[in-house]
This record gives sequence, C-alpha cells and structure tokens, in this order.
Amino acid sequence: MSSDASRVPALARPLLRFFGRMGATAASVAEHAGQIWQLCAASVVAVATLKVSFRSVLSQIYVMGVQSLPIVLVTAVLAGIVTSQQGGYQFQGSVPLYILGSVVVASVVLELGPVLTAIVLVGRVGARITAELGTMKVSEQIDAFHALGRDPVAILGAPRIIAGVIIMPILVAVANLVGILAGMVAARMTVGLGYQSFLYGAQLFWHNWDLLYSMMKAVTFGFAIPVIAVHMGLRTSGGAAGVGRTTTSSVMFMTLTILILDALFPPLFLQ
Repeated sequence: MSSDASRVPALARPLLRFFGRMGATAASVAEHAGQIWQLCAASVVAVATLKVSFRSVLSQIYVMGVQSLPIVLVTAVLAGIVTSQQGGYQFQGSVPLYILGSVVVASVVLELGPVLTAIVLVGRVGARITAELGTMKVSEQIDAFHALGRDPVAILGAPRIIAGVIIMPILVAVANLVGILAGMVAARMTVGLGYQSFLYGAQLFWHNWDLLYSMMKAVTFGFAIPVIAVHMGLRTSGGAAGVGRTTTSSVMFMTLTILILDALFPPLFLQ
C-alpha cells in the first residue's frame, strides 16, 4: 500500500505539468485578447474624439502602402505565373484550356492576392511597427507620453491601424490585377492559351461576390496586422533582447492570425 501511495505523485506529475501549461497558455491568450480589445476601444475613442493626426495617418499610408508596393507586385506576379503554369500542366489533354482562365482568376482573387499580400505586410510592416514601438517602450518614451498627459494610442497606435485598414484593400486590388495579368501572359507562353480564350474562361465562372469577398479579407487582414503589431510593441520589456523576442513573437502571432482568419472565411461567406 505504501509503495502504491508513493507511486501516485510520480505518475500524476506529467499530467499536472500538462494541465499547468494548458492553464498558463489559456491565461496568456485571455490576457492578450483583453489587451487587444482595450487597444481597439482606445483607438475608436481617439478617432471619435478627433485626437488622431491626419498627417500621421497619411505618413503611415505612405510607409505601409507606397513603400510596400514593389514587393507586393513581385509577389503577385510570381503567384499568377505559378498558378497558371501548374494549372496548365494539370489541364492539358483533360479539360478545355480556357478553364485555366477561371482557375487563375478565382485562385488569385479569392486566396492568393489577399493572403500573400497580408503575409508580405506581416514581414515588412508588422515587424517594423512592433520593433519601433517596442524600442520606444523599453527606452521609456511611451512612459514620457503618459507623463505629459498624452495618449500613446492616439499618437502611435490609431494612425497605424487606420492606415492599415485603408491601404490593405488598395494593395490587394493591385495584387489581384497584376496576378491575373501575369497568369494570362504565362498561360499564353506556356500552353499557348490566347488572351481572348483566357478571358472567356475567366468570365464564364466569375461571380461579382468574389471581388467583395476578396476586399472583405483585405479589410480584415489590414485591421488585424497593425492591431497585433501595436499591441505587441506596447507590451515590450527587457531591453534590446526583449525587442527582438517580442518582434519574433509578433510575426508568429500575426501570421497565425492571418491563416486562422483565412480558414474561417470560406465557411462563413462561401456557403
């Protein structure tokens, strides 16, 4: 009996550790969720009370949008080319080649355009926002705003969130157009599909809802990326090493959020 009793804690120890980690993870998720909601509420209040600088919003639109345009264009071109080449390889000898136009357009508009553009902005914009605000946090510049009675969310957070919501649909629209054109040219060069046949296939299965669906994804991603980046930046601690750790965690967090949101869209809006 005594040996059995002494064995119980040892057997239960891994289970206790597992539930302990689960509890810690749940507490961390709840903490992040609460702070993000507080950030969103503070941003809405800042916008409603006209505390957000229009010049700051324009500056962030330039940084997040115009400066990101080259890498977005390159990504869209490659996405259109790869989709066209792989589709042409699969369709040769089995289905009419003009179906390739529908496949390329649907793939780019519904999925590749919004998601790849969001992933590009996570690496280029989200990481930058987190590092900038994280550096300001560990160097006590954020505390200086509080000491002067100024709201860091209105000055630093809200302009970036507004700019993300504005610029993301524009970038996705450009990526969609460029990806489709690149796919059309690639189809002509690889499988000999003419432009008119490509456009005929694209129109044959086109739904106007697809474009709205793509823009809804763009707005959602454009909101999620700066919100998470600002949130992670404002909770940075631990000096330069802390900035590096927080930026890495922020990129992982943003990428995972984009993929989860993308997975939720089809059952919610394509049924």
